[in-house]
Amino acid sequence: MDMVANAYYTAEMVKDLPDDGNRYETVHGELFVTPAPTYRHQEIVIRLVEPIQTFLKRNNVGHLSISPANIEWGHDTLVQPDLFVSVNEEAEKQDWAYIKTLLLVIEVLSPSSIRRDRIQKRELYQSRGIPTYWIVNPDDRSIEVWTPEDSAPTVCRETVEWKPEGAGEALTIQLQELFQGL
Repeated sequence: MDMVANAYYTAEMVKDLPDDGNRYETVHGELFVTPAPTYRHQEIVIRLVEPIQTFLKRNNVGHLSISPANIEWGHDTLVQPDLFVSVNEEAEKQDWAYIKTLLLVIEVLSPSSIRRDRIQKRELYQSRGIPTYWIVNPDDRSIEVWTPEDSAPTVCRETVEWKPEGAGEALTIQLQELFQGL
């Protein structure tokens, strides 16, 4: 299938696009094409996995996944968050088609994704009621934290915390450690 400028893309159309190293997403019919991530982007993703995974094993409140992964919400919305935590019951089915309820979404900014991560995808995640959305900004070494009700983010520069419902403790990540050497 060829990409057409200004076309309205459905999730099915996006799934039929070539496997060419780009990430393809659609939000309300608008196609987003993101090139392969930078080394720094992927290093941040990797550094986030261990503390989140350890936290989830201790608290059993969700399942961590890393993209590529097709999260489909309707015929014209398919996204691939960098990292996300879904509810255990949906993750147990081991099929992206069942993953709909996300507890935490994390996007790491890249030059090509700033506008869509901060505007279109943030608005989508808020409208879907995602309890916590983190936008990781490697350039200013911060994490923006959004909830569905927020009109502006909480910008974390030293630590970021996440305490989902049912957790006995909060996950705390030191940002100096996260960004060290990057």
